[in-house]
Amino acid sequence: MENFIAAYSSKRLEAVKKALAANNFDVHVAADAATAAELVLTRLIPETGAQSFSFGGSGTVAALGLVAALLDNPEYTVLNTTDKGLAPADMYELRRKALLVDCFLTGSNAVTETGQLVNLDMIGNRVGAMHFGPRHVIVLVGRNKIVPGVTEGMRRIKQFAAPANAMRLDKKTPCAKTSFCQDCKSPERICNVWTITEKSFPAGRVKVVLIDQDLGI
Repeated sequence: MENFIAAYSSKRLEAVKKALAANNFDVHVAADAATAAELVLTRLIPETGAQSFSFGGSGTVAALGLVAALLDNPEYTVLNTTDKGLAPADMYELRRKALLVDCFLTGSNAVTETGQLVNLDMIGNRVGAMHFGPRHVIVLVGRNKIVPGVTEGMRRIKQFAAPANAMRLDKKTPCAKTSFCQDCKSPERICNVWTITEKSFPAGRVKVVLIDQDLGI
């Protein structure tokens, strides 16, 4: 078979899509980052009727150019929690307000083959918004985030995503120096709030876009 790797990836994404859909998520598959961005901007967002937006600290959302695209639209109100120029107190307040936007866009640390989202947060604003507050949530997920189950998802986060994100954010934690989680007590620890999203409630509130490309950490 020619392009057997592409065929493998496509079949796996379709299987995950089916599992997520059975758990009441509204699921879509995109061939690549550009296709995913177009899907979000021209179809998913217009279908929600959303006028206000905010974001989780997602490398995938940034890679798709969605933050810039929404900020450039004068018809939208955008709470830009990715603005590095904000003072910490102002950023915290903006994240609180982001819990009441029409549509929240984020990534997920892991997605299981059995249809759950597995995440670990520092202050809980991202996972809080995923579960309550915004009327709609759009989760962008690269194929590299797919794991067999919850246990493997938690292992992926502890062994890779959390230390890598600590490095990305220049946190003063042991894992940022060693790459290994040491279950630290650092004031800058980013591993504080675990969530496992078994199902979307109400059905369809959480929309998941599976992307046939490695994206994010």
